[in-house]
Amino acid sequence: MADTVIFPGFEGQAPPDWLRRRLAGGLTGVVLFSRNIASPSQVAELTAALRAENPCALVGIDEESGEVTRLEAATGSTRPGNFALGVVDDTELTEEIGRGLGRDLARAGVNLNFAPSADVNSNPDNPVIGLRSFGADPELVARHTVAWIKGLQSAHVAACAKHFPGHGDTSVDSHHGLPLIAATAEELHEVALRPFRAAIEAGVRLVMTGHLLVPAYDAEMPATLSARILHDLLRVEMGFEGVIITDGIEMAAVSGPHGLGGASARAIAAGADAVCVGGEHADERTAVMIRDAIVDAVIEGWLPEERLADAARRVEALAVWGASGHLSPAVPGHPGDVPAGLAAARRALQVTRRSADAVLPLSAPPHVVELAPEMNLAIDKGTPWGVGEPLGKLLPGTTVTRLGASTATGGAVEAALASAAGRPLVTVVRDAHRHPWQADALAHLLSARPDTVVVEMGLPGRSDFGAVHVATHGAARVCGQAAAELLAGDLSA
Repeated sequence: MADTVIFPGFEGQAPPDWLRRRLAGGLTGVVLFSRNIASPSQVAELTAALRAENPCALVGIDEESGEVTRLEAATGSTRPGNFALGVVDDTELTEEIGRGLGRDLARAGVNLNFAPSADVNSNPDNPVIGLRSFGADPELVARHTVAWIKGLQSAHVAACAKHFPGHGDTSVDSHHGLPLIAATAEELHEVALRPFRAAIEAGVRLVMTGHLLVPAYDAEMPATLSARILHDLLRVEMGFEGVIITDGIEMAAVSGPHGLGGASARAIAAGADAVCVGGEHADERTAVMIRDAIVDAVIEGWLPEERLADAARRVEALAVWGASGHLSPAVPGHPGDVPAGLAAARRALQVTRRSADAVLPLSAPPHVVELAPEMNLAIDKGTPWGVGEPLGKLLPGTTVTRLGASTATGGAVEAALASAAGRPLVTVVRDAHRHPWQADALAHLLSARPDTVVVEMGLPGRSDFGAVHVATHGAARVCGQAAAELLAGDLSA
């Protein structure tokens, strides 16, 4: 039974021997990361090899679209993230986005997606959620969470609402520390829990725990390890009957105090049904160590055997459901239809003109300065974003300077200004309100070039930067493409 509740990751683009053996011997779930992915056809071959060992294998992936993408990590997502969809606020479009993603996953043999984020991003300084949320309004987040789940699960791919009981009102990244949710139970009921209640009513198959300390329910244990939160609140009070899976158990918020094995066993004891692992520890030794820790907890008596049996039963039931699906025929579109992702990214653009002389489209190929912050661990390093590359395809001769926190010096900014002499200047920022170095570099650029066009690809803070300010409400590749079209004149402003 212990193997049934472990969802490990692995290295490579083909299943290693140890994973094949464990699938044949009772392992039920596997998690794919971008390191396992080269192309859709390769993923389909990989998942077929996994199911050759266990026909009911659950193959999961963290594919939120937008900034958090695994299938398109190498190229950038063709679908905007949740925040852009919330700005558009068209639930039919959100459902279409979820359905299209579900079909792509199903074709690749993936039947479980650790998405959507149902977090209400009520803290604009949140370092880990931000654009992954549909917004700061709990009702808006609830209705788009439901639409996304319906679309995804219509393709027979299980959706997973996360990060319960809500990671939006935090200023700490749980990859590195333990965030504290200071809200009262009443405030949680009205805000953070509302999208999760809606997701449960919509039939979401899984809920992922957040590594969060929520004193309103449990002042000692983080949600992932708290029976008061997972059993009393989620199971009993909210009536969720699906699978509860942990966020990555390696994350410091839970593994720091308890180790991987201790945190895993405590999570199952508290009410979780499955342990997600493998982002950082993706080998057989880790899977065996977690299995042995769970078995030891049963032997020692603090993890009741019936609790482990209940967890295994829920995972097995989900596996049976996952194996029963068949991909329905695609509905043909009309020739020339715009893909839903690009349509959504275009509709999410917001343009503010501060100068009477500000003109779009650009009059000539510009110099683009992209201010690139260090991203949290949920976002793969190297995932393409920005405006320079797609703008260069539309306006040949466009040049690009990309600066980070350590390279955005006065000299580097002056060099970028020199490159823009006699040409339009476009500056791209990302969550500038959270990064003082971006604000400083932008102020330097604007003081020299008040005609600068500013493109904000993170959470919009201020719109009074530049002669023209363009908010994309997302940093996915498709958001950059939509902004480039606008700047080049392929879209009306």
